[in-house]
Amino acid sequence: MATAKPTAKSDTGHTRKAYQGIRQMLFHNEIAPGQKIAYRDLAERLGMSQTPVIQALKWLEFQGLVRHERHRGYYTEPISTQEVEEIYEFREQIELALLARTMQNMDKTAIKMLESSLDAHLKASREVYLHDRLLKDMEFHLTLASLSGNQVQQQILRLLFDRLYLKYGGNILFSTSMDKADMAHKELFAHIREGNLAGAKTVLSKHIRNVKKHVLNGLERLTREKVKTGF
Repeated sequence: MATAKPTAKSDTGHTRKAYQGIRQMLFHNEIAPGQKIAYRDLAERLGMSQTPVIQALKWLEFQGLVRHERHRGYYTEPISTQEVEEIYEFREQIELALLARTMQNMDKTAIKMLESSLDAHLKASREVYLHDRLLKDMEFHLTLASLSGNQVQQQILRLLFDRLYLKYGGNILFSTSMDKADMAHKELFAHIREGNLAGAKTVLSKHIRNVKKHVLNGLERLTREKVKTGF
């Protein structure tokens, strides 16, 4: 019996699987910033041929998470303090801009949804698994943004989180004080529940700026260590 040829649908499925698998590796720092990507090794680790892996890398290249050099292959982008600073500044602009509309849409259902997201974050922040903390923190902010009803800015915000978490996650984002993040999220939720827009904006702005400061400090320490060790 002749072997059936793979369909376009199955090809897309393999590419999507490779894409998700590589994203997980980036998030867990199994592929480090500035590193050459051996797509043959990736194919073996993911248990598939090289074709969907290369297609997945093209998707990631379009998102600015990897780059392709002619005749040399794919590389992850190096760490950039300027990029990190710009991402947090843009995050602050978007989240503050959406906050007023979010609070206009606050009803019992929305409050319950935001409270559930906050509870998930607070629970995760006391667990050993550090990556779960980052995901639950992101989900709290994205839930807050989603309640505004602005789909475009919400998608942009998600892309900013992707840039941060996939390029910088394990290297510097864990330098943020989770206790301070817990407190900021609880204060923010309290202001939103009370309908205090000015108070909510103040807390949100201060929170994002504090996180940016911690992350940039962590990045500077990492850079100094690399220079000192020669790696």
